[in-house]
Amino acid sequence: MGYNIAIDGPAGAGKSTIARLTAKELGMIYIDTGAMYRAVACYFIANGLYADEQSALSACDNIDIDVVYEEDVQQIILNGENITLRLRDEAIGNMASKVAKIGCIREKLVDIQRGLAEKENVIMDGRDIGTRVLPDADIKIYLTAAVSVRAKRRYDELTAKNISCDIKEIEKDIENRDYEDMHRKISPLKKAEDAILLDTSDMDIRQVVDRIKEIYERVCKNG
Repeated sequence: MGYNIAIDGPAGAGKSTIARLTAKELGMIYIDTGAMYRAVACYFIANGLYADEQSALSACDNIDIDVVYEEDVQQIILNGENITLRLRDEAIGNMASKVAKIGCIREKLVDIQRGLAEKENVIMDGRDIGTRVLPDADIKIYLTAAVSVRAKRRYDELTAKNISCDIKEIEKDIENRDYEDMHRKISPLKKAEDAILLDTSDMDIRQVVDRIKEIYERVCKNG
């Protein structure tokens, strides 16, 4: 059984960046579960499918997702094709939030995620890792930040790539995704009772990573 760290939180909280860097410094494997849902979303969009149960049942039979590493960077393989570079598109993100509500999609991906966690020491991030995917994780972190802060971070990320965007629209999109994630019927986003809350509104990446490493060291010593 691997040593598991679960990191949950809303969109734009920096989960992927924090989890990836922390995993590297602790010598663990980082599993971006959100990227798996984005891969499913990519399949739906490419095939003109609606985010409904009927389409999902068909998709589950035709989707094969694998996670591989190239130079310590996670790559998402969808039906034999590396689609990693396509996963950050806004349309993919919006569709991912919709397909994540569908039961058979979640069941398929949760099985894959649990299998990875059983074999390796992993840091896994998403919306329901501590509550659903890895309820017995050794450490659970709930990472969040104010909506305005998350919107500014996303705005800066996009403008740095010379992508035109409106910060007000980004903020509105984040609010909508928060509501959808927290109110979906299947595995809604919420803080696990035994998770440690980290509000990163006034913290930089280095401070957050160091805080998680401190928690890790404390738990390991007590263990």
